[in-house]
Amino acid sequence: MGHVVTRPAEPFLALGGALEVHQVPAAHDNLIWVLVCTATGEAAVVDGPGVEEVRAWAAGRSVRLRTIFNTHTHGDHIGINTVLEREGTLGDWRVVGSRTASERIPGLTEPVGEGDVVRLGAVEGRVLLTEGHQNGHVSYVFGEALLCGDTMFAGGCGYLFDGPPEAMFRSLMRLAALPADTRVCCAHEYTQDNLRFAWSVEPGNDALAARIEQVWSVRAEGGCAVPSTIGIERATNPFLRPGSVELRRSVEAALPDRDLSTFEAVFAATRALKDLKRYKGLPDPLG
Repeated sequence: MGHVVTRPAEPFLALGGALEVHQVPAAHDNLIWVLVCTATGEAAVVDGPGVEEVRAWAAGRSVRLRTIFNTHTHGDHIGINTVLEREGTLGDWRVVGSRTASERIPGLTEPVGEGDVVRLGAVEGRVLLTEGHQNGHVSYVFGEALLCGDTMFAGGCGYLFDGPPEAMFRSLMRLAALPADTRVCCAHEYTQDNLRFAWSVEPGNDALAARIEQVWSVRAEGGCAVPSTIGIERATNPFLRPGSVELRRSVEAALPDRDLSTFEAVFAATRALKDLKRYKGLPDPLG
């Protein structure tokens, strides 16, 4: 089975041009991100189910790719570590990952946690602890680039494997507080499915309707709807919109016994409703 994306998103610059951010599709719907310091050529890969696609990307490029930033320890994110370990070459790499998940990250050389600074060549980023999907999950912020793994998706958020809902809600609200032009570089292309659910709970959202038109057009040509921006997510991602009256009414109608007394409770109920997958039986938003 091929990748859902046949035309990767164009690379973009962050930190005033000091950092290039490249997208590399992998497996079926994973999105690997490669960060390149433009001053030094030092490069880092963010997660990945394997190493083959990264090697193909790096072939013929003048970059020194010897750093891995891991966001969490699910197999499709540390797969690159395990393949390199199996080959006997992981020891040649710098591996950055969560301090609280250190025993599950193959080859970890640089444990990090909330508020730590990470460096790549001449550029610096910072670490945010963004738990909820998995304990120890971290995100990396390099200027306008947010590498958020499976915490926030374009139009959605990750499953609450470890939870609790309150932890994921706190993580999402921290990410939502980043500047509106921050690029959301998540780890999967799930955008259409996420927006179908968003439409089922907030069909009166004009910004969402416009986003659906744009995303459907991009995806019809094999393009990628990722990265989005924090501003777009604030306006259209249901998991960042517990204050929406329409969303709350939709969730209440679908799950009348759920507590909706706080924003955290609305988020938890919204996530529970998506997990039921009822929206998958609804007509496509564009007919």
